[in-house]
Amino acid sequence: MAQLSVPTVDYTQYSNRQLVAVPLALLAVALLVIGGWYLFTGAPANLGLEFVGGSELRIEDPGGNAAQQIDAAFTAEPDSVRQIAADDTYILTFSEGVVDTPDGGNQLSILEQQAEAAGFSIQASSSVSPSFGANTQTIALGGVLVAFLGMSVLVFVMFRSIAPSIAVIASAFSDVMLPLAIMNLLGINLSLGTVAALLMLIGYSVDSDILLNNSVLRESGDFYESTSRAMRTGVTMTLTSIAAMAVMTIAAYLFGIQIMTAIGIVLVVGLLADLMNTYLLNVSLLRWYVNRGVKA
Repeated sequence: MAQLSVPTVDYTQYSNRQLVAVPLALLAVALLVIGGWYLFTGAPANLGLEFVGGSELRIEDPGGNAAQQIDAAFTAEPDSVRQIAADDTYILTFSEGVVDTPDGGNQLSILEQQAEAAGFSIQASSSVSPSFGANTQTIALGGVLVAFLGMSVLVFVMFRSIAPSIAVIASAFSDVMLPLAIMNLLGINLSLGTVAALLMLIGYSVDSDILLNNSVLRESGDFYESTSRAMRTGVTMTLTSIAAMAVMTIAAYLFGIQIMTAIGIVLVVGLLADLMNTYLLNVSLLRWYVNRGVKA
């Protein structure tokens, strides 16, 4: 069986500043996008129903005229309308409180009544209260922070040095920020599914970075030999994961599975970012650490 050929990089041709230039520039752009999103929307990303509360309807129109009838069918304009592939099925989301609910009525039931009155077939419906969404935000943020804290402690315990820990944290942070910025630009909501994908990226990042750090700091051979050895394994694993995630994303898109499509996009972008951050940013920090006091 033919093995994947991993190209080697002659790091002696590049200074540490040259290696970190591209990763830091892209990270700066990502932070500007996320910061701008926060200034204009009050959140670092487009928050899904799980985090803000609201109602969601999955409707089907056998007549095929849903796109023209949706605005007239409901007393409130949907926040988003997504068509499922080429079917006559649509997913509508409404913010909590946008529908007039006299006598303390339930917003979701009123939306269902309006959809049925317009001739739509309701395939599924759900709602999330704002208070539950706020709690979910707190839990999701806490999960990400705990993941970063656990990662930092693990790396410090393994290598008993701050520099390798900083290298791993910097790479993982960038691996999360870059796909988060892409999510904003592509209109992908931050949901429980995409948060899980971001947490998976932290795991992928730690895996590849520890592989590199362990090869350089603990195994025999000079810096460049150790880096090349780690790349042969790490790049092969990451490219394999990217291929698998890309196939999943395409299949999910074709079958109209929106959440799996979003997760796949996040993972593909994050894994590509991990290749860059591990073998440019992390390598430069490790080389500086190994060659302290010696011109790299």
